[in-house]
Amino acid sequence: MILASNSPRRKELLAGLGLPFEVRVLKGVDESFPADLPVSEVARYIAEKKADAYQQTMGNDELVITADTVVIVGNEILGKPVDEADAIRMLRLLSGKTHQVTTGVCLLTTAQKHAFDVTTDVTFKVLNDEEIHYYVTHYKPFDKAGAYGIQEWIGYIGVTCLHGSYYNVMGLPVQRIYNELLQLNLIKK
Repeated sequence: MILASNSPRRKELLAGLGLPFEVRVLKGVDESFPADLPVSEVARYIAEKKADAYQQTMGNDELVITADTVVIVGNEILGKPVDEADAIRMLRLLSGKTHQVTTGVCLLTTAQKHAFDVTTDVTFKVLNDEEIHYYVTHYKPFDKAGAYGIQEWIGYIGVTCLHGSYYNVMGLPVQRIYNELLQLNLIKK
């Protein structure tokens, strides 16, 4: 089993399933998507695109897991912030609202490609500027979609409601992955 991600959160979450895996990351994988693609389909599209990049490099007995997480507010996708000002802008946009976190996952073997996505609704209280600046300054969430990690300080003080998988918001819907691996006979119980 190969996790095709450099994310420390994804590594931690997949390790929690107790299944042996290694991390393998290809450089320069294109993560673009068509501008007219509905925002709800973007994460799955990118996860499949990442998997396609691994097809030529995998062995017959390997399973590659790719994933992509997006934060959606209204009809806008919030990716990783480019700088501090962008992170502040994103958190202000999420403040006092419910948004969706969608993670697309692709399970790839030489015999099959299976993709799915999981969406979680997350509601933030109204965040004041002092809270936003504190979080951005101390936690530097520049590697996180939507400029936040639910498992960090901002999640402790800001998230008022969660409908769906907490682990999905962290970046990997491990419960769903486990069930899909069982159903596809890629692991045994």
